[in-house]
Amino acid sequence: MKGHSLKVRAALGFAILVLLGGRGGAQDALKVVDNGKTTAVVVVDPKAGKWEKQAAADLVKYVEMMSGAKPALVDTDGAIAAVKADVPQLIVGAAALKADPTLQAALAKVAKKDPTLRADAIVLRRAGNRVLIAGTNDDSHYYAATELLRRWGCRWYLPTDIGECVPDSKTLTVVGLDYAYAPPFEVRNYWVSWNGSNDGQDDFMHRNFMNTGVGVANGHAIGAYVQELIPKGKSLFDIPIAEDATADHIVKKVAARFAKNEYFSLGMEDGVYRSESALDKELQAGLKDKYFLSASLTDPFLMLYNKVSDRLLKLHPKSKSKIGFLAYGNLTIPPQRKITAAKPLVAYLAAIDVDPIHGMDDPKSPARGEYRDMVYRWAEVMQGRVVIYDYDQGMLVWRDVPNPSIQSIRQDIKHYKKAGILGVSTECRNAIATVFLNLHVRGQLYWNPDADVDALLAEFYTTFYGPAAQPMAAYWTAIIKAWEDSIVTEHEHYVIPAIYTPELLAKLKEQLVEAEKLVASLKDKTSRQDKQYVDRIKFSRLGFNLLEEYTAMVKAAATDIDYKAAVAAGERALVARIELAKMNPTFTTRVVGVAAESKDNGPAWFPGEVEHYRALGSLTDGTKGTLIAKLPLEWAFRRDPHDTGVVSAWARKPIDLTWWKARKDAGSVDSHRENPGHWAMLRTDLYMQAQGVVSHDYHSYTGSAWYRTDFELPAGAEKGKVHIRFPGMFNEAWLYVNGHLVKHRPFSEPWWQSDYKFEWDVDITADLKPGVNTIAVRINNPHHFGGMFRRPFLYRPIEVKK
Repeated sequence: MKGHSLKVRAALGFAILVLLGGRGGAQDALKVVDNGKTTAVVVVDPKAGKWEKQAAADLVKYVEMMSGAKPALVDTDGAIAAVKADVPQLIVGAAALKADPTLQAALAKVAKKDPTLRADAIVLRRAGNRVLIAGTNDDSHYYAATELLRRWGCRWYLPTDIGECVPDSKTLTVVGLDYAYAPPFEVRNYWVSWNGSNDGQDDFMHRNFMNTGVGVANGHAIGAYVQELIPKGKSLFDIPIAEDATADHIVKKVAARFAKNEYFSLGMEDGVYRSESALDKELQAGLKDKYFLSASLTDPFLMLYNKVSDRLLKLHPKSKSKIGFLAYGNLTIPPQRKITAAKPLVAYLAAIDVDPIHGMDDPKSPARGEYRDMVYRWAEVMQGRVVIYDYDQGMLVWRDVPNPSIQSIRQDIKHYKKAGILGVSTECRNAIATVFLNLHVRGQLYWNPDADVDALLAEFYTTFYGPAAQPMAAYWTAIIKAWEDSIVTEHEHYVIPAIYTPELLAKLKEQLVEAEKLVASLKDKTSRQDKQYVDRIKFSRLGFNLLEEYTAMVKAAATDIDYKAAVAAGERALVARIELAKMNPTFTTRVVGVAAESKDNGPAWFPGEVEHYRALGSLTDGTKGTLIAKLPLEWAFRRDPHDTGVVSAWARKPIDLTWWKARKDAGSVDSHRENPGHWAMLRTDLYMQAQGVVSHDYHSYTGSAWYRTDFELPAGAEKGKVHIRFPGMFNEAWLYVNGHLVKHRPFSEPWWQSDYKFEWDVDITADLKPGVNTIAVRINNPHHFGGMFRRPFLYRPIEVKK
């Protein structure tokens, strides 16, 4: 069986590694377990810390799971003294450091010399019949034990038992072993936000070398200290920022905390700041944040933070306090002036609106290249005291379908190491149907940025899926590749149809069916591994069902204008989602129990999206309106970077599609990307950038653009009210009917300041004529989501008699 071959590889890999490990290389193998029997003991100090104690307990637990033989746990002074000298001993934590004081020197040699927060390091050493397992702190003692278990083949790919892979090994040995290691990053963690389940999180994090409680408070906090400074009639987003009075005011409120060496946050609140302060305007110098479409206020804020820090250090020069803040919102772009952050400051770089899909070196994502430059500049300003606050899932308000980040983190981690930053702290929903293997790979790369990701993945498929490894490797590889190859750089569920195409879904279904055949014979088996293989394929099937039904819902609504079918598919998708959540609460965002999502949360959320389609259906099914006509799926489209269309009457002039018709690949991403400015045909069921409306070097197209179509009004339709409904359209827009401007639609940008319906309804009764009519829509897209993403239709509203 493939699982057995993995076991052999793990054992061989361990033997080879330890033989190269140093001073113990010539020793005979120490048999911790021999053919299912053991006399070994696990020794831990009676005063051990939480994770040190758990390290010993887990060594006992997993040795028994692997071999069937249970080592004795020795955790009292009397029992330690009574341990026979000739039995194999796994000595953990402080007990190991006491048994061999030279371990301290080995740890000191590899550990970070002048840490800002904490230096983690581990050491493992074989000395005769003793295996010494220790670290620089409580967590690191556990990491050391994890390292030993990993060398014996244990893996923890997902939180809770479903992600635990423990091989069957009747004999466990240690040959020569003298290993010490320290990670380059001090901060290596994620936290579960919003409606996510925390089940199994702490164990999973520690078993993947991540730490908890390491970092500096960085949340939205400054508002509590500046309430008295809010200008009359304004909000806390209008406070004077860099003024001395603001710094003095804050210092009075936080000085006691600074004196106590506390870590606290002065992070901006969650919004867009403005300031009428003359000093702030001088520092801001008219620079704009192109991501948040507002003034870039990083320089004023960093001056404020430096002033606060300098004053506090004068009051308490020996304080070890740290002050966290968010480089977020319109404080994301690095300082433009020559400035160095004061020593107490730690920045959390939270570039929430920068492409979360691609790696920093991917030429298809200029935004990620810009982000790479941000990281290096922030690292320079902060002298390395930067923590990356990123998002995984990168699609923040999501639908519990796969959203891999492996393709990006494997590139980015190299730059984080090179920049010399403190590490990464990720905001996550812990929705495993979405993030799947992301968190495991992150943990491995945070610990060792040079880890071979391809080797990790290859091992994972074999270990996790057993006999179904081959088709499931093809399944997940196709998903990762689809995200990596995509030109999509936006976030939220509007990207789903751009990634999960019918062709990809067909391929995934084929692989999943093959995997199900391969585990079918295991359903009546009783072994732990066989049951896990069956459960993992069931998880994959439920996840695919959700994905298949969700994409069917979007197609029915956005492409076919069949809202009844859309609601039915959406409800089936929600059933699959509930089944996932019942199987394991970590599989989805919280959809059962306390704080569960519901239709009342609005269309940003999955149940609310289904209700949105139900409401749209009422406009076409005779409840609140009747359908007159579905407008064409494809409209003529033209970029208008110089705003020529208004002057030159593009709403009425004949359309020339000569260039478009000459393209053999018309409709492809490249046909749109390479379009120098001619009329083309563009679908209305997918936003424009996802179809290739980007620059030749993949920058998202911003500026004016035009959609235009002709349609024949059904006979008799002009005798009653006729409305046009745009059920999904981003941006400010102008509607022209038969060449004349009819309506202007204001729109608050960035796009996420909307109601997440993105609808526009216009009464065009008076503007229509019998026969053929022409509709044109001019949009102005200043950001990255642009244009239509749900096909428009004509309907007649049913007037409710009062």
